[in-house]
Amino acid sequence: MSFSAAGSSVKLRPCLPVDLPFVLAAERHTNNLAYVGQWSFEQHQAALEDPDKAHFILEEADQPRRVGYAILEGLQDANGSILLRRIVVTEKGRGFGRAALQQLKQVVFETYRAHRFWLDVKAFNPRARNLYEREGFVLEGCLREALKTEDGYHSMYIMALLRSEYDAHREK
Repeated sequence: MSFSAAGSSVKLRPCLPVDLPFVLAAERHTNNLAYVGQWSFEQHQAALEDPDKAHFILEEADQPRRVGYAILEGLQDANGSILLRRIVVTEKGRGFGRAALQQLKQVVFETYRAHRFWLDVKAFNPRARNLYEREGFVLEGCLREALKTEDGYHSMYIMALLRSEYDAHREK
């Protein structure tokens, strides 16, 4: 099942095993390395087969060229809460991330009928946090020094968008 919105610069399609080398290269690229958790090939492969996850490739809308990927988790959550586990864009500053996030919101609330769409973002990533805020996500709190890395501990912000907020924004 693919997703595309009229006028969007990005379309979402299911990630296939043949896409996994691209996925691994995208998350390990120097522009993404500090912001994205690193999974192994096997972890990504398992996500493709997990009915609780949706692993998407982001393609430029007018041509089949990959520009990133995204993973949703919690599709079977009894509380209707879906996590944006990961979104990675390989070409920054072209609007692909925003377009993909808008489509992911639509998929989460209209296809999966979720109540809540949430994510965590590293505190040292204000660019991503600003995008999430512009797209209606609300800051819920901070997990202080919750992530251990090679260069110390990092804090994570938790942000979420509720169905009622999504619906109200859509009606404007």
